[in-house]
Amino acid sequence: MSSTLKSQAPFQAPVVDQLSVRVVVDSAYERFLPAMTHPFVKIEHVGKIQGRQMTTLACEWGLSLHLESITNGATAQYLLDFGYTPDILNRNFDLLDIDPGRLNGLILSHAHRDHYGGMEGFVTRYRHQMPDAMPFIIGGEGIFRERWTKDAAGKEWVSWGALDRTALTAQNVQPLACETPYAHEGAFTTGYIERSTFEEVSGGSMVASEDHFTEEERHGKLVKDEHPEEHATCYIVKGRGLVVISSCGHTGIINSTRTAMAVTNVDRLHAVIGGFHLGTAKPDYITHTIDELETLNPDVVVPMHCTGSAFIEAMRRRLPDKLVTTNVGSRFTFGV
Repeated sequence: MSSTLKSQAPFQAPVVDQLSVRVVVDSAYERFLPAMTHPFVKIEHVGKIQGRQMTTLACEWGLSLHLESITNGATAQYLLDFGYTPDILNRNFDLLDIDPGRLNGLILSHAHRDHYGGMEGFVTRYRHQMPDAMPFIIGGEGIFRERWTKDAAGKEWVSWGALDRTALTAQNVQPLACETPYAHEGAFTTGYIERSTFEEVSGGSMVASEDHFTEEERHGKLVKDEHPEEHATCYIVKGRGLVVISSCGHTGIINSTRTAMAVTNVDRLHAVIGGFHLGTAKPDYITHTIDELETLNPDVVVPMHCTGSAFIEAMRRRLPDKLVTTNVGSRFTFGV
């Protein structure tokens, strides 16, 4: 069983001096990107892997981010999500020379395989190098439910699997279900994301009705996955404002951002980062999203993973000074 953590009363989000977000897994890597600058974020791209002449970073459909914050000289590090396969995650983690011994915790945003698929293999490889106490921060028990998705032909529902709790607890990686806003070292997680805007829950996965568990009943009693356990990982950067990291944003990137602002009572939005799940969105929906982002007025928007090219192109037209594009291996540092 996991421990279920309720929000501290009153909830008090930590404040950090500096935050670095590094892309460990995503679906694009360009070795020859030119140097980029932005007034609100330090951008570092990776070209040649130092000391590794005959290898390169690899990509896949999935996301994993390494987060490092500094507060009064003390650091806190997390790995947020784990890509689709351990092969790519472990490869890039090693090539980027990230030290598993310095991780304060592991965070999973939601229960889709392109975010948890590499986790078991990652833990198997690196657990002996991690601290003895290694919390696994989740948004709720639903993270362990089996998900279903359409087959390649788009006709039949097939199992997309489920995260193996037993394999993790056997390695002393203990789930901590943070269903409400909760402060961790440097970071905080939002808990349940309120659905208060025009956005619709997206994603296309299904779950078995909680009242029907046999194989036959599952096929006839699948219901839409509403992602109640999806949460965002966030930071408050001193003097800059709120940084919201939405790994996929099935519940809506505006909903995620507004929830983070509401639970912290912080109205200064510094950056919005991650997957916004707009790859298949209609043009008017993308326009509405950018309208809302313009109102929220972040300094930086860093789209990744499932955000989609249509949103990125629309941002280039509408809010080019806020847009920062990304690359596997890239590191973005806020508060410098």
